[in-house]
Amino acid sequence: MLNRIVLIGRLTKDPELRYTPNGVAVASFTLAVNRSRANQQGEKEADFIPVVVWQKQAENCANYIGKGSLVAVDGRLQIRTYDAKDGQRRWVTEVIAETVRFLDKRTSGGGEQGISSVGDEMPFTDEDIPF
Repeated sequence: MLNRIVLIGRLTKDPELRYTPNGVAVASFTLAVNRSRANQQGEKEADFIPVVVWQKQAENCANYIGKGSLVAVDGRLQIRTYDAKDGQRRWVTEVIAETVRFLDKRTSGGGEQGISSVGDEMPFTDEDIPF
């Protein structure tokens, strides 16, 4: 059996970082993923997918990405239930991320260009080629 999901989208708000009672970091955020086709009015629509990430990656997400950041998430779909305070059973569908890749360009404090986004051309010279 296989349960794997790969998404590319933008964060709708900054990740929320929390810690379990045992001190394990867990971050959650919502990813807006554009649909490939427009609706009947010709407008593009998006799905808003909750994502949960654990441990060091959770801390990295909280420190290095924020609202509007473009990321790729590779993980699994999880559906769970719980009983709410009002006695109703609630269903939660979320992606448990195994990896989160930051796809946006980012700059360091001095304004230098850092990691480039996927598909951007990187300048190089003949000296950069190892053969």
